[in-house]
Formats: sequence, C-alpha cells, structure tokens
Amino acid sequence: MMKPLRDILYGVNITSTSGSMDAEVSAVVFDSRQVKSGCLFVAIKGHTVDGHQFIDKAITDGARVVICEKLPEAISDKASYVTVKNSAKSLGVIVSNFYDNPSQKIKLTGVTGTNGKTTVATLLHKLFTGLNYKVGLLSTVVNKIVDKEIPATLTTPDPIQINELLVKMIEAGCTHCFMEVSSIAVDQGRIGGLHFVGSVFTNITHDHLDYHHTFESYIRAKKSFFDSLSADAFALVNADDKRGMVMLQNCKAKKFTYSLKKMADFKAKIITNSIEGLELEVAEKNVWFKLIGDFNAYNLLAVYGAASLLGEDPEIVLMKLSSLTGAVGRFELVRPGSKFTAIVDYAHTPDALKNVLETIEHFRTGNEQVIAVVGCGGDRDRTKRPLMAAIACKYSNKVIFTSDNPRSEDPMEIIKEMQKGVGPSEAKKTLVMADREEAIKTACMLAKEKDIILVAGKGHETYQEVKGVKHPFDDREVLDRMLKMFAN
Repeated sequence: MMKPLRDILYGVNITSTSGSMDAEVSAVVFDSRQVKSGCLFVAIKGHTVDGHQFIDKAITDGARVVICEKLPEAISDKASYVTVKNSAKSLGVIVSNFYDNPSQKIKLTGVTGTNGKTTVATLLHKLFTGLNYKVGLLSTVVNKIVDKEIPATLTTPDPIQINELLVKMIEAGCTHCFMEVSSIAVDQGRIGGLHFVGSVFTNITHDHLDYHHTFESYIRAKKSFFDSLSADAFALVNADDKRGMVMLQNCKAKKFTYSLKKMADFKAKIITNSIEGLELEVAEKNVWFKLIGDFNAYNLLAVYGAASLLGEDPEIVLMKLSSLTGAVGRFELVRPGSKFTAIVDYAHTPDALKNVLETIEHFRTGNEQVIAVVGCGGDRDRTKRPLMAAIACKYSNKVIFTSDNPRSEDPMEIIKEMQKGVGPSEAKKTLVMADREEAIKTACMLAKEKDIILVAGKGHETYQEVKGVKHPFDDREVLDRMLKMFAN
C-alpha cells in the first residue's frame, strides 16, 4: 500500500519542510527497528528514549520521510523532512490518514475514568453483540474483532495498532467499537486523529501520579479527551463524581449526565443490593442485574445511557443488560458454593479497593471475617501504597500484604511503603507474605466457614512481572486450586 505524503500530512501542524513533498510512503513507523524501505519514520521523544537519535539509522535502513520536532545537524538527500511541534500527537493524525481514517467509518465510543472503564466497555461490547451488531472492543483485558480475541498489552494501544485494528473491524463488518481511553494515552497523543461518536466518563480518583505527577495534570489529561470531541458527538458523564461536570466545561459535544443521587438525563435508584446481584429502578422500571455492588450500578447506568444515546431502544437495552455478566477479574466470585466466599478483583487504586471492600461490608452479617490479600505494583504511583494499606485494614479483619507485579522493584520494599499507612492498633491484624501464592494459600487456611476472602490488584492478569520477566500467574486459578484443597 503506497500513499502520497501530502495526503498523509493532511491536518498535521507542520512547522517546516525539507526535501520533496511528492514522495510515496509504504508504511508509518515510530520504532526505528521496524523501518523498511519507503516508510515514513516519526521520531518521538519518549520518557526513556528519544527517537531523534535514530533518524540517521532510519534513513540508512530505507525511511523515505522523517517527521521530527527538530532537524538533525546533517540533512540527507535520501529523505524528506517534516518538522512538527509535537511528534507524538502528530503520529495519530498521520496514521489515521495513512489508513484512510477508519474511525470515521465505524461508530467509535471512548470510555475514560479511573475505575470502571473495562467493565463499561466490555458490557457495551456484550450488549451490542446481543443486539445483533458486529462489534469491536479495545480494552485492558482483551481486544476483540466480533468474537475473535487479540491479546491486549496496554489499556489503550498505540495509534498504529488502533488504526490497524479498526481497519480489521471494518473488514469484518463491525458497525461499532468500544474503546477504553487512558489518561496516559490521551497525554501521549495515542488517540490523535480518531473520530469518536461519543465518550463516557466514569469517575476520577487517585492514580497514575507516577506519570502525571500532580492530580491536576491527571484531570487535565482526562478533560482534554472531552475537549477534542466534535459538536456531533455525545459526552456522557457521571454527575455524582465531583469532576464529572468539569469534563463538560468548554466541551463542544452534546452534553448528558447519569446519576444515582441527583437529577440527571439517565437516573437510577438501587432497590436491592446483594451478593446475588442488583435490582435497580431505571426509567420507571425495576430491573434485576447480575452484577454486584454500588459501583456496578454506576457502570450499568453508564452503559444504559451510552446505548440510548447511540440510538438503541431503552427498553430492549435494559432487557439485554439484565442477562449480562461483567468483565473478567472484576468482582469475580471464584467457586461459588464453597464453604467461604472468594472474590478476585482488579482493584489497584485506593478508590477501587474502597469500593470493593465497602460492597463486601454491605453484604456482611457481622459474624464472618473479611480476609484481604493486597499488594501494590512496582514502578508505579508510590503515593497510593500507604493509602491502599490503610483502606485494606479499615475494612478487613485480616490483611495479608503481598507482591503484586513488582517489576523492577524489591517486593519487600513496596510492602514496607504500604505498611506506612497502617496504624499501631491495626498492625496486629496484618501479615506480610511476599510470595503471592503463599499469601492466597494462607488466606484460605485462615478462613472459616462463611468468611470472605478478597484477592485484589491483578484481576484478569495471567502473569506476574518480576525484573522484566512475565511469569505465569493467575489469581483466579491459584484461588480455585486452594479452594479445592481446603474444601473440607
């Protein structure tokens, strides 16, 4: 596939050019190791590596065009150069143009927020599949083209992957795609050039401060997604989150809200909230759902609102939604019917952990104990570690601090930072067990009949990352094995 350079550069904020603008381009890459003859190379200043250092190598390997923020000292006559203000943000526009803007040929809806993104996007995919549409999904857990699964490596893929997947979705006959949009992806320009028909904001709480540094910059990143929406798109936000309305400020899209607590375009009331599910009053109808907890009431309401705004019959939407289960590893009951209740959840932020434990607290009779197995990821926001430990101790009878994905860090050092959030009176209810499998096993050993075990932090993940190596590890599989062992 060859594309004229001038077509590829449509809408790009160009500051200067050098060389012929009549080149034909065979591919777009931003990793110099993937350069091939006739391609366009985008030099991006990353957090650890600056692509500008590899411009000469890219040209030697066959790059015909270079997009950069600053020209190299030596200009080659073998390539054309285009300078831009921000290479990362230009990449999305360039790639979208190269692939003939596939996001304009499919109804692309983005879901953003600290918690709930995966559940909302997954439920929308399941719902529209049940409504007999062919649907695509881009999520933390998995990418899907109709029913074909493609492993996900990032919450939001890079612009090349996104556009390639959208092209394949369109070729497979997909009419809709539901996509998780992370704040980091927005900041890095990964959604640049994409046309969204709508967006959903779930909530915003403490996360990703290792990347954004301040909560304000984290909020700005989320808001910039809404600021980029066109006037014909919809913006649906959680009115019960104090930053929900902030997302709508200066937003050109059509504005809508959902709420459990106040007046909104999409309103629901919790009638029953139990370990079996939720009964909600929505649109003057009482509907039973299989999902559990207040936080899932918000997720269901977001899905109902988004589907209605996408033109679906609200009554049919509610009927289909009532039969759906949530995303893998999100408040997932393991071996229901065991002598005690065991739950796996992806909760890896203070607010998510609090939501899950508050939900468990709601179900308790007071006679059982809650045993939480909790860790924090390495090379990530360190400020949330003591907060998560404090929350775990507040809502649990016993807490086992363990390893999550330590990555390059020492698991025991991570645990020591978590322990800073534990007061003297609560220290006696905690155990430290860096080996995650042993921690889960110990929780099962400690549990008595009808007790509740929560294994938090990894959810759907099937690996544990240690020193750059991903070792097979699935909380659900380990917990299931331990439950069998302690069945009697």
